[in-house]
Amino acid sequence: MSDYDITAANSVFTITVPGLYNTPITLENYSADRAFETTARELAETAMSIDGYLNAGWIPTPVRQTISLAASSESGLVFEAIAAAQDAQRGLYRLGAEIQLPSIGRKYTMVRGLLQAVAAMPSAGRVLEARSFEIVWERVLPAAL
Repeated sequence: MSDYDITAANSVFTITVPGLYNTPITLENYSADRAFETTARELAETAMSIDGYLNAGWIPTPVRQTISLAASSESGLVFEAIAAAQDAQRGLYRLGAEIQLPSIGRKYTMVRGLLQAVAAMPSAGRVLEARSFEIVWERVLPAAL
């Protein structure tokens, strides 16, 4: 691991979908500008009292993640299949995932996720654009790689 290496090109993102796919699936062919991202979690609920005291409490919150795949990515078919299976059974599949980031020596394990949103098809401009897929995770667990 280099002190200054922050490449995302060597990342490995695998997902599991128990009951639909029997083996982990490695995602490939991400969007060049934004492969995947998560939004910031809110860790506290706060309320200011009328006499100026800040009251707060810890609250559990999910982690929202967006995955952007190139229009030509075969991995888009995986998300289409999950969405189609959910539509057919009128139910949801729980997902698991792991992202390995060798450049920084970290991995992140995602637990009990749900596919929440799928771009139905790529947008078309001068060329076909990346598609977005949104997953909500119950938790994300960081660890050394």
